Amino acid sequence: MKLGVEEIKELIPHREPFLFLDSVLEIEKGKKITAEKLFTPREFFFRGHFPGNPIVPGVIITEAMAQAGGALFKYSFGDEIEKKGFDNAYLMGLDRCRFRNPVVPGDRVVLEVELVRRRSRVMFFSAKASVDGKKVAEAEISAWLV
Repeated sequence: MKLGVEEIKELIPHREPFLFLDSVLEIEKGKKITAEKLFTPREFFFRGHFPGNPIVPGVIITEAMAQAGGALFKYSFGDEIEKKGFDNAYLMGLDRCRFRNPVVPGDRVVLEVELVRRRSRVMFFSAKASVDGKKVAEAEISAWLV
């Protein structure tokens, strides 16, 4: 199933300029998601990171992976979340976060996130980001429902 920006906005609360998912290419309930983000030269952070040599900050790549995980979780468990009175999920932790290669203006980043386990209000994801099939980042992400 493919989702566009408007469908993504129904799943997560993020909005421009802090929405870092352009589309969902594939999603499997309770299991995994593949999404993408094209970083255009007009992104707000390129003006200061770094002038003359712009690269996407690692925290932005990490945020994109976390947003993909949030979209997967809401898509998979949205009804249950609402019944229990939860509104949102907050980032709780990052482990084994590594950046392998820089992401520059014009790069299309593919985000692959898998739900590893869920314990009550806490969820654990394994995530990786790649450009043209080459890994640029990876992390283990945890979040909790609030």
